Amino acid sequence: MTDAAKENRYLTIIGVLSVVVPLLVAVLIFSPTKFVLESDWIYFLPHLNAVLNSATAIALIAGLIFIKNKKVKYHKTSMSVAFALGCIFLVSYVIYHASAGSVVFGDVNKDGVLSASEAATIGSMRSVYLTILISHIVLAAIVVPFVLLAMYFALTEKFASHRKVVKFGYPIWLYVSVTGVIVYLMISPYY
Repeated sequence: MTDAAKENRYLTIIGVLSVVVPLLVAVLIFSPTKFVLESDWIYFLPHLNAVLNSATAIALIAGLIFIKNKKVKYHKTSMSVAFALGCIFLVSYVIYHASAGSVVFGDVNKDGVLSASEAATIGSMRSVYLTILISHIVLAAIVVPFVLLAMYFALTEKFASHRKVVKFGYPIWLYVSVTGVIVYLMISPYY
C-alpha cells in the first residue's frame, strides 16, 4: 500500500470516528430507553468524569507549557496523557448516559421535574448553566476531528499540519475540558 493510500485510509477512519462518536453519544443521551445495570457504581461515574476532565485540562496546559519551552518529549507525554484521559472519559461518559437518566439542574427534590418553585429558586442560574452546557456539548462534538487529526499528524511527524490543526483544536479541547468540570460543579448538588 502506498503512503498516500495509507494516509487516505487513516483520514477516512478519522472522518468516520468524527461523525460516529458524537452521534453515538447523542443517541445514548437522548434515548428514552436505558441499559439496565444492576449496580450503584454507575452513579460514581459523573464524579470520575469531573476528575478526568480536570486531569485532561492539566495535561493540556502542561503540554502547551512544554512545547513553548521546546521540551518536545514532555509535550508528547502530556498530550498522550490528555488523549488517553479523554478516551477513558468518553467510555465512562457513554456508560453513564447509556444507563442512567439525565439530572435536571435545579431539581432539588430529585423527582426529575423542575417545578415552578424550584425554577424560581434557581432563577437565572439555570440560563447560565444551560449556556455553558450547550456550548460544552456542541464544542465537544466539534473537537473530535481536531484531536484525532492532531494526534495523527503528530504520530506521522507532519508537524506543519499538526500545528495548523492544533491552532484551532487546542483551545476548543481545553474549553471543553474546563467547562466539563464547571458543568459538573453546577449540576452535582442535584445528583
